[in-house]
Amino acid sequence: MPQEESERLKRINELAKKAKTVGLTDEEKAERDKLRKEYLLDFRKKVRAQIERIEFVDENGNRTPVKRKQ
Repeated sequence: MPQEESERLKRINELAKKAKTVGLTDEEKAERDKLRKEYLLDFRKKVRAQIERIEFVDENGNRTPVKRKQ
């Protein structure tokens, strides 16, 4: 996991814990929302890239990549 991603996830968890205990300021809520959006975008990119590398191989050895629905 890259350092930036690790730090982002750590901060998200810190804010989540604080939200459950003492609550968040408006600035912290905005930061949490921004970090969550960034995290989800990165997560989706990684999953999509992994899925796009999948190939189906039939009994004859023919390879067919996964096609994206339009």
